Amino acid sequence: MTSPLTHPAPGRWTPRLWGTLLVLCAAMFLDALDVSMVGVALPSIGSELHLSTSTLQWVVSGYILGYGGLLLLGGRTADLLGRRQVFLVALAVFALASLLGGLVDSGPLLIASRFIKGLSAAFTAPAGLSIITTTFAEGPLRNRALSIYTTCAATGFSMGLVLSGLLTEASWRLTMLLPAPIAVVALFAGLKLIPRSEREKNHGGYDIPGAVIGTASMLLLVFTVVQAPQAGWGSARTLLSFLAVAVLLTVFARIERRSPSPLIRLGVLRSGSQIRAQLGAMAFFGSYVGFQFLVTLYMQSLLGWSALHTALAFLPAGALVALSSTKVGAVVDRFGTPRLIAAGFALMVAGYALFLRVDLAPVYATLVLPTMLLIGAACALVFPSLNIQATNGVEDHEQGMVSGLLNTSVQVGGAIFLAIVTAVVTASSSAGSSPQDVLDSYRTGLMVVTGIALAGLLITLPGLRARRARETVVVARSGRPGPAGPADLSAPSGRPDAEPGPGPERVAVRDR
Repeated sequence: MTSPLTHPAPGRWTPRLWGTLLVLCAAMFLDALDVSMVGVALPSIGSELHLSTSTLQWVVSGYILGYGGLLLLGGRTADLLGRRQVFLVALAVFALASLLGGLVDSGPLLIASRFIKGLSAAFTAPAGLSIITTTFAEGPLRNRALSIYTTCAATGFSMGLVLSGLLTEASWRLTMLLPAPIAVVALFAGLKLIPRSEREKNHGGYDIPGAVIGTASMLLLVFTVVQAPQAGWGSARTLLSFLAVAVLLTVFARIERRSPSPLIRLGVLRSGSQIRAQLGAMAFFGSYVGFQFLVTLYMQSLLGWSALHTALAFLPAGALVALSSTKVGAVVDRFGTPRLIAAGFALMVAGYALFLRVDLAPVYATLVLPTMLLIGAACALVFPSLNIQATNGVEDHEQGMVSGLLNTSVQVGGAIFLAIVTAVVTASSSAGSSPQDVLDSYRTGLMVVTGIALAGLLITLPGLRARRARETVVVARSGRPGPAGPADLSAPSGRPDAEPGPGPERVAVRDR
């Protein structure tokens, strides 16, 4: 079913359409804001609630567990039960969990509120992305919308770093409460603006076994990765957990192959473009999370910078992403996603490699600032392009599924690579405890981060060759004319909106 807002006329966005996009951007903004704000507030939380370091870690890990573990289920639920309904209900739960998190007086209740908030975000993120991809037609309109949408994540993350430093000075509870009123405003606006979507006509029933096994496997994977640095990567507990994850994923794959209505249609992963988008998302977010973690420790622990000073050091990267938000869509239209992703990863590798020169007395203007600008430019190119590449050519009824899969790749990649970077730094720091020894251990971690980004670049390169091979192809058209005359050659091949036209034609195909 298409809403009145679906597929707007080229170049014309109505006020209601802009309003819908802003509501969806607000939810994405809140997700990123919440993740970045809590980190700076952790010492104050631990002091007031008398939490140990291991318990305090779960204030962060609880959110990651709920978010990363339930994204696959959230994406498919949006397809089956209606994207608008799922988005709005999850947004209401997010607001209530934010309010609860700011009012509780015990560690377990705070962790529970964080898990619920992560769970709700696991439904708003894929539902919001799939609303965009089914409302804006594939091509320039969708590229523009997605570039604005994904920019809100970087802007929220950057603003969260700054706001957390300011709010924590008054009370850590304000960092928990701030998202609540914003979510309530977005909720009421969404009730008025977001178009209704029809539930998928699911003649094959619901994939309950797949939902249970798939969710259990993702929860266990995220839990194992988060706990591995403490329990030990080679410990019996960690190894058995990874073995259990492998067994669950094997069972899940078999269920999905046989299910008439799978949680994930495995055939979507036969596309090289889709696989590169998913792996690229893991490398992109995993490398950035590891970099931010190490640089935050470096600035605050070794250099003695305040939380606000550290946040302002990161700000140029976020500002560059925000300023470029309305331009990236046009750049994607011209050059295609493979080129932009490759260029972005190259900039990211250059930025991380530049920071390897860091010492105990860095000059911000010649070392830190250029690094942040390179990384900001990389994020501006890579993140929107990955979202566009993952959702292009996918049927409307599977947009939620693909959106959930992409967000899962982002979160799992962040959890896995952050755990690896942490383990490397911990192993390297055993040699000594002097400032130079600590810096050397951080540099080792930064080398791993650079390697992850380089792997992302290498994953992207085959897409450049594939794109050149598809620059000009012959598309066989049937002789039956479409109901309104010749075909709309702007419709992507294989999509139901690609009307048959008279005779074969040679058309240019761009892998966006």
